Amino acid sequence: MDSSLIPSSLLLRRMLLLLMTVFCKTKGALQLPPNLKVPAVLVFGDSIMDTGNNNNNTHTLAKCNFPPYGRDFQGAIPTGRFGNGKVPSDLIAEELGIKDLLPAYFDPNLQPNDLLTGVCFASGGSGYDPLTSKMATAISLSGQIDMFKDYIRKLEGLVGEDRTNFILANSIVLVVEGSNDISNTYFLSHAREVQYDIPTYTDLMVSSASSFLKEIYQLGARRIGVLSAPPIGCVPFQRTILGGLLRKCAEKYNEAAKLFNSKLAKELASLNQNLPNARVVYLDVYNPLLDIIVNYQNYGFKVGDRGCCGTGKIETAVFCNSLDPTCQNAGDYVFWDGFHPSESVYRKLVPPILQKYMYQFI
Repeated sequence: MDSSLIPSSLLLRRMLLLLMTVFCKTKGALQLPPNLKVPAVLVFGDSIMDTGNNNNNTHTLAKCNFPPYGRDFQGAIPTGRFGNGKVPSDLIAEELGIKDLLPAYFDPNLQPNDLLTGVCFASGGSGYDPLTSKMATAISLSGQIDMFKDYIRKLEGLVGEDRTNFILANSIVLVVEGSNDISNTYFLSHAREVQYDIPTYTDLMVSSASSFLKEIYQLGARRIGVLSAPPIGCVPFQRTILGGLLRKCAEKYNEAAKLFNSKLAKELASLNQNLPNARVVYLDVYNPLLDIIVNYQNYGFKVGDRGCCGTGKIETAVFCNSLDPTCQNAGDYVFWDGFHPSESVYRKLVPPILQKYMYQFI
């Protein structure tokens, strides 16, 4: 749009927003390639990335905006992050030098300037399979797409169409799903187990993931990182339910995750070839996280098979609450609750993963 057609007050507002974006960036620890400029981080996914989008959802149990969640967060505030402190969404934005926290898109205190540097659309309990989000009453991937479209409209109102297109094309867009599909929808609820075997169910997951990625590409995303499913069978909850007296990892969950990951990696490679100017990158978190879980003492942790909250064996979300005792130091634990790692683990995972894969976004 010709700037002469924009009212002077709106033009001034846009200039001020852009200046605020420049001067409010944090100093990231990650050394980016000189030709890689990242204006914002945009995140889709589940509870690993959710920074509070489920807080006002009265129909879901997948929320954690209450103590002891957020115990080690700034001001010990439970913000709806599924952990004791920051989650990967925040740490990625921090490492890239964009900002200290990645706000939830549904945060009632969201500021216009936040839109320029990125937001989080993730919802705890969601998955690639539409049934997964429905069962958890979470925001489905189609619902997160609707949030993304609304975000784009607001961004265009703030900085215009050209700058919006630049932000979308150059931002790092991350997608984290799959755990709830395998652990909750397939194995735990058996809702899909009667319809599919694992090979065909993982095909369904990959097909849904591919459709989602094509849609956000059509909306302007170009640098898209998709995280693998983690070693789901080694989270405390699954070890307690299926690991026997010794609480070993539930290998059938891990095998399903690995099968899904292998198919996902191939599909992303195909998308990368067929979507012009796209950089669709597969990010392996399965192996580095499994190494931390198995060799936890090598990473400075004292407990690898239980969470910090309550007994550490099953408590998650509403079942990890102020009535439960918590460990003295969450930094000693690989897991915060029955499903989610502690902030200390995320801080060991995020920097090397970014360092390993960032060059692929160029």
